[in-house]
Amino acid sequence: MRNNTETNMRLNCVLLLACLAIANAHGAGQLLVDGAWIRTPPPGMLMLAGYATLHNGGDAPITVSGAESADFAAVSLHQSVTENGVERMRPLGEFTIAPGARVDFAPGGKHFMLMGPKRELKAGDSVKIHISTNSGAVDGEFVVRDAAP
Repeated sequence: MRNNTETNMRLNCVLLLACLAIANAHGAGQLLVDGAWIRTPPPGMLMLAGYATLHNGGDAPITVSGAESADFAAVSLHQSVTENGVERMRPLGEFTIAPGARVDFAPGGKHFMLMGPKRELKAGDSVKIHISTNSGAVDGEFVVRDAAP
Protein backbone atom coordinates (compact mmCIF):
# COMPACT_ATOMS: atom_id res chain seq x y z
CA MET A 1 0.00 0.00 0.00
CA ARG A 2 2.83 2.36 0.86
CA ASN A 3 4.36 1.89 -2.62
CA ASN A 4 1.10 2.99 -4.32
CA THR A 5 0.91 6.08 -2.09
CA GLU A 6 4.49 7.07 -2.98
CA THR A 7 3.82 6.47 -6.68
CA ASN A 8 0.64 8.58 -6.55
CA MET A 9 2.48 11.40 -4.76
CA ARG A 10 5.26 11.38 -7.36
CA LEU A 11 2.72 11.36 -10.18
CA ASN A 12 0.87 14.28 -8.59
CA CYS A 13 4.15 16.23 -8.29
CA VAL A 14 4.97 15.60 -11.94
CA LEU A 15 1.47 16.71 -12.99
CA LEU A 16 1.73 19.84 -10.85
CA LEU A 17 5.09 20.75 -12.39
CA ALA A 18 3.69 20.18 -15.89
CA CYS A 19 0.70 22.44 -15.12
CA LEU A 20 2.99 25.16 -13.79
CA ALA A 21 5.16 24.95 -16.92
CA ILE A 22 2.09 25.28 -19.16
CA ALA A 23 0.79 28.23 -17.15
CA ASN A 24 4.19 29.92 -17.36
CA ALA A 25 4.40 29.38 -21.13
CA HIS A 26 0.90 30.86 -21.55
CA GLY A 27 1.91 33.99 -19.62
CA ALA A 28 4.63 34.95 -22.09
CA GLY A 29 5.09 37.64 -24.66
CA GLN A 30 5.35 36.63 -28.31
CA LEU A 31 7.28 39.00 -30.58
CA LEU A 32 6.09 39.08 -34.19
CA VAL A 33 7.97 40.98 -36.91
CA ASP A 34 5.76 42.26 -39.75
CA GLY A 35 6.54 44.12 -42.98
CA ALA A 36 10.31 44.11 -42.40
CA TRP A 37 12.33 45.89 -45.09
CA ILE A 38 15.53 47.75 -45.90
CA ARG A 39 15.65 50.45 -48.58
CA THR A 40 17.86 49.44 -51.53
CA PRO A 41 21.19 51.17 -50.89
CA PRO A 42 23.45 52.85 -53.41
CA PRO A 43 26.74 50.95 -53.99
CA GLY A 44 29.30 51.37 -51.21
CA MET A 45 26.85 52.69 -48.61
CA LEU A 46 28.20 51.93 -45.12
CA MET A 47 25.11 52.78 -43.06
CA LEU A 48 21.57 51.60 -43.80
CA ALA A 49 18.25 51.60 -41.99
CA GLY A 50 15.77 48.77 -41.49
CA TYR A 51 12.07 49.16 -40.81
CA ALA A 52 9.34 46.84 -39.51
CA THR A 53 6.39 46.63 -37.16
CA LEU A 54 7.07 44.75 -33.93
CA HIS A 55 3.92 43.24 -32.46
CA ASN A 56 3.45 41.52 -29.10
CA GLY A 57 1.08 38.65 -29.87
CA GLY A 58 1.36 37.22 -26.36
CA ASP A 59 -0.28 38.02 -23.05
CA ALA A 60 2.74 39.40 -21.17
CA PRO A 61 4.92 42.48 -21.81
CA ILE A 62 8.05 42.06 -23.95
CA THR A 63 11.20 44.12 -23.42
CA VAL A 64 13.27 44.55 -26.58
CA SER A 65 16.93 45.02 -25.69
CA GLY A 66 18.86 44.98 -28.95
CA ALA A 67 19.55 43.40 -32.32
CA GLU A 68 22.34 41.88 -34.38
CA SER A 69 22.87 40.37 -37.83
CA ALA A 70 25.54 38.27 -39.49
CA ASP A 71 25.19 40.59 -42.52
CA PHE A 72 26.31 43.74 -40.65
CA ALA A 73 29.22 44.72 -38.41
CA ALA A 74 26.71 46.23 -35.95
CA VAL A 75 22.97 46.71 -35.53
CA SER A 76 21.44 49.17 -33.10
CA LEU A 77 18.01 50.60 -32.42
CA HIS A 78 17.62 54.33 -33.04
CA GLN A 79 14.97 57.01 -33.19
CA SER A 80 15.02 60.16 -35.31
CA VAL A 81 13.98 63.26 -33.36
CA THR A 82 13.75 66.93 -34.23
CA GLU A 83 15.45 69.27 -31.75
CA ASN A 84 15.36 73.02 -32.39
CA GLY A 85 14.54 72.38 -36.04
CA VAL A 86 17.43 69.94 -36.52
CA GLU A 87 16.84 66.26 -37.14
CA ARG A 88 19.04 63.99 -35.00
CA MET A 89 19.31 60.29 -34.28
CA ARG A 90 19.28 59.01 -30.73
CA PRO A 91 19.82 55.47 -29.42
CA LEU A 92 16.46 53.98 -28.53
CA GLY A 93 17.66 51.79 -25.65
CA GLU A 94 15.47 49.08 -24.18
CA PHE A 95 11.72 49.45 -24.63
CA THR A 96 8.68 47.45 -23.62
CA ILE A 97 5.79 46.37 -25.83
CA ALA A 98 2.54 45.70 -23.96
CA PRO A 99 0.46 42.61 -24.81
CA GLY A 100 -1.38 43.21 -28.09
CA ALA A 101 0.55 46.45 -28.77
CA ARG A 102 2.65 47.37 -31.81
CA VAL A 103 5.74 49.51 -32.26
CA ASP A 104 6.39 50.87 -35.75
CA PHE A 105 9.91 51.28 -37.10
CA ALA A 106 9.42 53.58 -40.10
CA PRO A 107 11.31 56.25 -42.06
CA GLY A 108 11.61 59.45 -40.01
CA GLY A 109 11.09 57.63 -36.69
CA LYS A 110 12.34 54.49 -35.01
CA HIS A 111 14.64 52.32 -37.13
CA PHE A 112 17.23 49.58 -37.05
CA MET A 113 20.59 51.25 -37.70
CA LEU A 114 22.54 48.79 -39.87
CA MET A 115 26.26 49.60 -39.89
CA GLY A 116 29.02 48.09 -42.00
CA PRO A 117 27.23 45.77 -44.43
CA LYS A 118 29.30 42.65 -45.07
CA ARG A 119 27.97 42.26 -48.63
CA GLU A 120 26.43 44.41 -51.35
CA LEU A 121 22.64 44.39 -51.01
CA LYS A 122 20.29 44.73 -53.96
CA ALA A 123 16.51 44.76 -54.36
CA GLY A 124 15.06 41.33 -53.62
CA ASP A 125 17.81 40.24 -51.23
CA SER A 126 16.85 39.31 -47.68
CA VAL A 127 18.67 39.77 -44.40
CA LYS A 128 18.02 38.11 -41.04
CA ILE A 129 18.10 40.42 -38.05
CA HIS A 130 18.18 38.74 -34.64
CA ILE A 131 16.06 40.77 -32.16
CA SER A 132 16.81 40.17 -28.46
CA THR A 133 14.04 40.28 -25.85
CA ASN A 134 13.53 39.33 -22.21
CA SER A 135 11.65 36.21 -23.35
CA GLY A 136 14.21 34.99 -25.89
CA ALA A 137 15.04 36.18 -29.37
CA VAL A 138 13.30 36.36 -32.72
CA ASP A 139 14.78 36.45 -36.21
CA GLY A 140 13.12 38.95 -38.53
CA GLU A 141 13.48 38.48 -42.28
CA PHE A 142 14.13 41.95 -43.77
CA VAL A 143 13.65 42.24 -47.56
CA VAL A 144 15.66 44.80 -49.54
CA ARG A 145 13.19 46.98 -51.48
CA ASP A 146 13.16 50.17 -53.52
CA ALA A 147 10.16 51.50 -51.51
CA ALA A 148 8.11 50.68 -48.42
CA PRO A 149 5.78 47.67 -48.74
